[in-house]
Amino acid sequence: MQTTTLTAMRIGFIALTDCAPLIVAKEKGFFERHGLDVTLQREPSWANLRDKVALGALDAAHMLAPMPLAATLGAGGWKQQQITSFALNLNGNAVTISTRLWNRLADAEPALVQDRHEAGNALRRLIAADRKAGRPQLTFATVFNYSSHQIQLRYWLASAGIDPDRDVQLVIVPPPQMTDRLALGEIDGFCVGDPWNSLAVLRGVGRILITGYEIWNNRIEKVIGTNRDWVERNPLTHKQMLMALLEAAAWLDRPENRLEGVEIMAKPDYIGPEAVEAIRLGMLGMLRYGLDVSPEQIPDFFVFGRYSANFPWRSQADWYLTEMRRWKLIDPATDIAAVADCVYRTDLYREAAAALGKPFPLIDRKPEGLHAGPWTLAQASAPIPMGADLFFDGSYVSSARPVAHADVSTAAAPTDRTIAWEDVAGRDAVGSKSSG
Repeated sequence: MQTTTLTAMRIGFIALTDCAPLIVAKEKGFFERHGLDVTLQREPSWANLRDKVALGALDAAHMLAPMPLAATLGAGGWKQQQITSFALNLNGNAVTISTRLWNRLADAEPALVQDRHEAGNALRRLIAADRKAGRPQLTFATVFNYSSHQIQLRYWLASAGIDPDRDVQLVIVPPPQMTDRLALGEIDGFCVGDPWNSLAVLRGVGRILITGYEIWNNRIEKVIGTNRDWVERNPLTHKQMLMALLEAAAWLDRPENRLEGVEIMAKPDYIGPEAVEAIRLGMLGMLRYGLDVSPEQIPDFFVFGRYSANFPWRSQADWYLTEMRRWKLIDPATDIAAVADCVYRTDLYREAAAALGKPFPLIDRKPEGLHAGPWTLAQASAPIPMGADLFFDGSYVSSARPVAHADVSTAAAPTDRTIAWEDVAGRDAVGSKSSG
């Protein structure tokens, strides 16, 4: 196939804190340094981004981690082979409910104020009481059917015995509209990326129940998505984009740069000055669960470059696809490992990282859910310090092929939802525990 080289690129994004590597690459000159003239285009919804990339109106876009998987499968829209070779960040989401719903929960179960890890169980009991009393179902919003938020919310609800398809109503709302819809009482809760959770708290209309980090430590949240044929036509441009983003992500993860990053993100063309305090909290690793409590430190609430954060781990793609199959969002006959291999292009990431002299993993999959704290990835071009990767319910993901849930349609017990790792004893071949 004949290839061409572009110097100009159009990249779309949604107004969320985790688009920061794109904004920083533009504002701090990393794109320009690597020979690219990038136009960043803010879009109102994930569906807009999906469609514009598929049609070629955008060359690349800020995407939810499952989006290129869904597009390649033709789930939720027309079929378009897409890839990602770069994760923009780890973490950054939360489940937030209205202050009205929080007050109901806290009145019914005062101990919840001291132990938010019981929030799911408290919510299950309130839903049962509402059903018995004939009250309307609670309505929760996510940002897109094929989103990390939809999957996270379903996973968390199911862990508490709440069936997300029968016990609550799930609706789709664009991220910037979440806080207003919550304030108006149109929804009772949502799962979205920051700054919209923090903004709901600061406005006094919401309460954060649990963060995405607490559901699964250091999970890939957003990626850069492109059409596969665009990359095949423009391999050098694609590599230049990855190199610029690698440098931007590293810049963002240096603590001395985070406040400047907040100022950049709060510009009117990006997220906007009305969200500056909410952006600041998340970027500094501080989370305020409610107005009546002090902010808490979650240093890894946003990870942009540490822990090999930008590597498109196929083990995480396996998990997303397995959950999508569980909830009947994709064909149950989908070959999960094959789709993950096709869409999450680890080879292209390695080429860009090697060009910059940065270390990169030599494996495509790793065990997920086995590390409570720092560890070292040994199977890499040079040892890479890694972060915790625990699931809140003790599950783990295979480093090889995922195993389907016994019953993908029901809210099974945590032990039934564990995705088996075929060789747990072999984990020292992948990584070793480090002190701390």
